[in-house]
Amino acid sequence: MPQDIETRDDVERLVRAFYGHAMSDAMIGYLFTDVAKLDLEAHVPEITSFWATILLGEQSYRGGAFRPHAELNRQTPLRAGHFERWLVLWTSTIDELFSGPRADQAKHHATRVARAFYGRIEALNAPLSSLGGGFAVTQHGPG
Repeated sequence: MPQDIETRDDVERLVRAFYGHAMSDAMIGYLFTDVAKLDLEAHVPEITSFWATILLGEQSYRGGAFRPHAELNRQTPLRAGHFERWLVLWTSTIDELFSGPRADQAKHHATRVARAFYGRIEALNAPLSSLGGGFAVTQHGPG
């Protein structure tokens, strides 16, 4: 049975394996390779710090995780299926490599992140009229 996620090296192994799957995935791979043009060697330390902060308490991540996703969404609209596929690949990569409480935490937190990011993306993509705005015709003053 696989071991749990215990070290930063474990987290990096997970991140690299995930991106190996994601960048070649038929559904979302193009987002990384063609749209974001992700420099994997520059990105891996940053995303490793993100997950090491969450899973190991490392406190090494200082970025804003949502901003790059909002920028990506400006280039090509992100949909629920993109987030669902990301989550499937993340979860299956964890299950390939690790088992234990931190592995479970990584899956749980990824679900929360995917839901939160998708909700924020949907709000960005929503037309103003769907926000309940607009004008109501009212009469004021003497009738």
